[in-house]
Amino acid sequence: MNWLGQLLGSEWEISPAGGATGDAYYAKHNGQQLFLKRNSSPFLAVLSAEGIVPKLVWTKRLENGDVITAQHWLKGRELKPKDMNSQAVAEMLRKIHTSKELLDMLKRLGIQPFQPSSVITQLKQFIQARQYSIPQLEQVLFYLEHHLNDVKCAAKVVCHCDVNHNNWLLTDEDQLYLIDWDGAMIADPAIDLGHLLYHYVGEQDWENWLKRYGISLTDNLKLRMAWYVLAEAAISPLWQLKRGNHESFHQDLEQLNILIERLI
Repeated sequence: MNWLGQLLGSEWEISPAGGATGDAYYAKHNGQQLFLKRNSSPFLAVLSAEGIVPKLVWTKRLENGDVITAQHWLKGRELKPKDMNSQAVAEMLRKIHTSKELLDMLKRLGIQPFQPSSVITQLKQFIQARQYSIPQLEQVLFYLEHHLNDVKCAAKVVCHCDVNHNNWLLTDEDQLYLIDWDGAMIADPAIDLGHLLYHYVGEQDWENWLKRYGISLTDNLKLRMAWYVLAEAAISPLWQLKRGNHESFHQDLEQLNILIERLI
C-alpha cells in the first residue's frame, strides 16, 4: 500500500477493502472518505454518471501505468434478501437494462454479446475433465442443449451478472446503488432477472415484481430465466470442485438437485 500513501499523502488512513483481487482500499482523512480501486474498467465513469454506483471523485494514472479510481465511500448497508422484492430494486435493474449509455460504453470497450451456446461448451469441458460422471450435470446438459434454440434473445442489454443482495448498497440517505461490476456482460436480461427472482422472490410474486420492472411474465421469459438459472447452478459445483472446496461442492450439488426437481 506504499503507492497509496505516496498518492494521497501520509495523513490519510488507509485500510484494505477486501474482495477477490485485493486491489481495493478505503481511505479517510479529515471527514473525507474514499473507496479506491486499482485498474477499474473505464466503464466505471459511465456507471457513476448514470447514478448506478457511488460518484467517481477522480482518476489518476501511476508511473507504472496503473490507473487508480476514487469514489465516495458512503455510509450505508447491504440489502437484506427480503429487500430484493422492492420497487427500488426493480426500477434500478430496469434503468440498467434500458441504458443506451451503458450499452454503448461496453461496445466501445470491445465487449461482444454473450452467446448461450458458450455455457454448453464450458459445461462439456468441465464434465469431460472429471474422472467420474455426475448424473445431475448430464441431465442439465441435455436440458440446456434441447432448449438452446428457445433462449435466443435479440434485445441484448448490459447485465450485471451477479445481482446478489450483498452487491446492493443502500445509503443512510436512502440512495440505492448496485456495485461490483467486474463481471458485466452484454447479454439476455433474463440472466439478471432469473437470478434475482429465483433467489429472492416467491414465484407467486414474480408477475407483480416484473410489472414494477416494466415487462410481463411470458412463457418465453420463464423458459429463458430457468435456462440461465440451471446453467449457473450446474457450473457452480464444478468450480467448487476445481478449487478443491468439497464441502461447497456438495452444497451446490444439493441446490442443483432442488432446481432439477422444480424445472426439469
